[in-house]
Amino acid sequence: MNATVQGAFRAPSAIPPDAAAAYIAQTSFDRPTLVIDRARVVRQYDALSEGLGAARIHYAVKANPAPEIIRLLVERGSRFDAASRAEIELCLAQGAKGSEISFGNTVKRPADIAFAYSAGVDLFVADSEAELAKLAEHAPGARIYLRVIVENSKADWPLTRKFGCAPGSVPGLLDLARDLGLRPVGLSFHVGSQTRRAEFWTPVLDQVARLWHAAIADGHPLSVLNIGGGFPAFYGEPIDAPRDYAAQVMAAVHARFGKVGYIMAEPGRGLVAEAGHIAAEVLLVSRKSQSDLHRWVYLDIGRFSGLAETEGESIRYQITTAHDGGETGPCILAGPSCDSADILYEKRPIQLPLNLRDGDRVMIRNCGAYTSSYASVGFNGFPPLDVVVL
Repeated sequence: MNATVQGAFRAPSAIPPDAAAAYIAQTSFDRPTLVIDRARVVRQYDALSEGLGAARIHYAVKANPAPEIIRLLVERGSRFDAASRAEIELCLAQGAKGSEISFGNTVKRPADIAFAYSAGVDLFVADSEAELAKLAEHAPGARIYLRVIVENSKADWPLTRKFGCAPGSVPGLLDLARDLGLRPVGLSFHVGSQTRRAEFWTPVLDQVARLWHAAIADGHPLSVLNIGGGFPAFYGEPIDAPRDYAAQVMAAVHARFGKVGYIMAEPGRGLVAEAGHIAAEVLLVSRKSQSDLHRWVYLDIGRFSGLAETEGESIRYQITTAHDGGETGPCILAGPSCDSADILYEKRPIQLPLNLRDGDRVMIRNCGAYTSSYASVGFNGFPPLDVVVL
């Protein structure tokens, strides 16, 4: 990353300054770059921890695997949710203990299970008979929790199909885990990514609580409840402050589950998204015809270089320009690649200044989560997303 100080770009005064925004304002970049403010990560972690109370944070490493962030969270006392051997190795290399990591992917290679178990990881997730059999063979006697499919998610990005077992399968899977010599200790679910309001958790918690109490009545002394992620970031629509949001969720959990031995929370987006912004450049502003009501704005970053969460236009990033404050008009926003799928916002065009021009710099706000980890290694020859951690 080649960066030089310059003053061509300033964030609007209406947006509170932060270290990442200030760095972008003073620096010139020759390629799209994500700038992360570690101090902001600390503030989010502390606020969530306070609101969660007795629940322990297991940071979802996939949200942003920058080693500097993992090291910072180790020092802060965080635990970790890892989805692969590489993520486990990353956490261990930054000082985490195996006992502080849960292997939270329901689809695992046998060799990776064995590696994790040998490294001291003793908490695994499963959602099928086949996965339980693999765990019994390669992590004998390990603690396992079952991930359950939940319905009625009101999240901006529901996560209810690919992972989890049907609620009716829970009793049989718990019995099988016990028969295989594993220790079935709990249940897991995910309310859905970017669940903007704490009350949206209520119907999901009701579903899981029924399964929890039924399992205990059937003779399974459950002690681990993994409430997953869902903690939101600000993308333009109002959300509660992290401490208040987490406290509301925990009040709802305690009201339905009573005393639980160990409650895990897996914030990813809610912990790191607002700590990072992307410096980008406008490559082209055009219209398809003189009568076209929408301009097309092409950036040097797109769906394949970090902005994959614009899929379905679910995540609506806020964009800051040097022309903010003037008249705006609707734009279709697209990335630079020669792929027709590389369109970010079209169904709901984004409002951008009318005097936006080729070569203008823009800042895409609150991109600290699921951007660097989604960026390709160089699709169509465009560079992957650079990362600067302050």
